[in-house]
Amino acid sequence: MNESIRLFWQPHWTSCIRVKDYLKKKGIEFESINIVEDGIESLQRLGAKSVPVIAKKDKYVFAQVIRDVIEFLEIEDDPTPELTPEALAERYTEILKIAVKLVHQFPDVSLDNELPNRPRSWKVLLHHVFQIPKAFLDNEEKSQEYTYELMTESPPEKLKNSSDIANFGEEISNRFILWWKKSRDSDFSKQVPTYFGMTSRHELLERTVWHSTQHIRQLQSLLENLEIKPGEIISNEQMKGLPLTQEIWDEQKM
Repeated sequence: MNESIRLFWQPHWTSCIRVKDYLKKKGIEFESINIVEDGIESLQRLGAKSVPVIAKKDKYVFAQVIRDVIEFLEIEDDPTPELTPEALAERYTEILKIAVKLVHQFPDVSLDNELPNRPRSWKVLLHHVFQIPKAFLDNEEKSQEYTYELMTESPPEKLKNSSDIANFGEEISNRFILWWKKSRDSDFSKQVPTYFGMTSRHELLERTVWHSTQHIRQLQSLLENLEIKPGEIISNEQMKGLPLTQEIWDEQKM
């Protein structure tokens, strides 16, 4: 193992799952540090406040974006999104509709269940699926700063059950469709500031799509754990071209 490269991560965080998958596919050895079990003090000594983080000695990079990982580790790779903005928007429209259907299937009594090794309830996860595109749309339409706090905002009090969350999701889905009709001919190479640094609108759109798609795959898994057959699942064709991992969760089993 190359002890000079350390990856700090936390269970069931989509960005952590993705960067671990990327390093493994590239054959890059690293020390894997789960900050829930150990390593939080080492992370704090670096000056980092969140994960995933890749570190070499006393230098580190916030590994939310693969482009930054590539630059930090000096890897020869092209992180440009495989799908065009149009393809991403069309794909996402289909995927969000599936998410709404899945959320409707969750029994209200299951919403207080918690994911293992992470202080997140199923209710928060269901809401987060739609908060991700809401944060993107707020940035696009209202010029609201794309912060971590905006993207991880908790469900408002009015969202009390799965139907409420599904209805919220349908509103966001319809809003996304209208946004795309107005924005399809705009410049997606334009750089925008985010909590993880500057990125293009194209890259932020791709990140929005794959991020919530990964969580929607998790919703499918949770329904199956409840012995409820998902009414519809995301197909391989719908996932093709998105930078998704094979794993739905990580080595911390559900």
